[in-house]
Amino acid sequence: MDLIWDGLVKAVEILINLDPEVLEVCWLTLKVSGIATLISVMIGVPLGCILALSRFPGRNFLVSLTNLGMGLPPVVVGLWVSIFLWRSGPFGSLGIIYTPAAMIIAQAVIASPIVISFTLAAIQQINPRLRLQLLALGANRAQLFWGLIKEARLGLLAAVMAGFGGVVSEVGASMMVGGNIKGMTRVLTTATVMEVSKGNFDVAIALSVILLLLAYGVTALLTTLQQWRSSYE
Repeated sequence: MDLIWDGLVKAVEILINLDPEVLEVCWLTLKVSGIATLISVMIGVPLGCILALSRFPGRNFLVSLTNLGMGLPPVVVGLWVSIFLWRSGPFGSLGIIYTPAAMIIAQAVIASPIVISFTLAAIQQINPRLRLQLLALGANRAQLFWGLIKEARLGLLAAVMAGFGGVVSEVGASMMVGGNIKGMTRVLTTATVMEVSKGNFDVAIALSVILLLLAYGVTALLTTLQQWRSSYE
């Protein structure tokens, strides 16, 4: 209990003193996970809509593959992204291994199946008659997609929250493709692991508390938006 208390006190001290190094780590955590979530939404929402509205051979296989991707181990993603981004890899000429860009790519790969699956479920829950009504009013494919997205916006916000939650808390992929370099690729999860390995458990607990507060702040903001829109329906 003393260790936990020391960690909580340390977290308060860091927040009060606005430690520059920790603030930098927090900002990088938010930036990397935020951009990765945005990319996953841009990829996942259209693909989720296509899977929900289309019928074609192999669709069930793709849906099953997407659902499997929701539990994709981050270390596996980190390994394969590293292989592609190493100097000897197909995209090694880009020179982005051990940079925030590599971390964003890895986290976007992790979050995309989550967003696709949540979008698929949200679109499928819409009354099929709405689609027929939109088509009867002369809506083209783009207008049909937009109308269904607006109807499923509460579920899509849940997809965003799930995607962000899935990447802001992961450590394996970020460590493998980012390298946990101070001032460049160190985020809250990798910093916590490092402090544990050094035996600084009070600092590790403090960083974990700050990570939870950061994740809660973003999720609370999205939840407020979700429930605010829901109250007007």
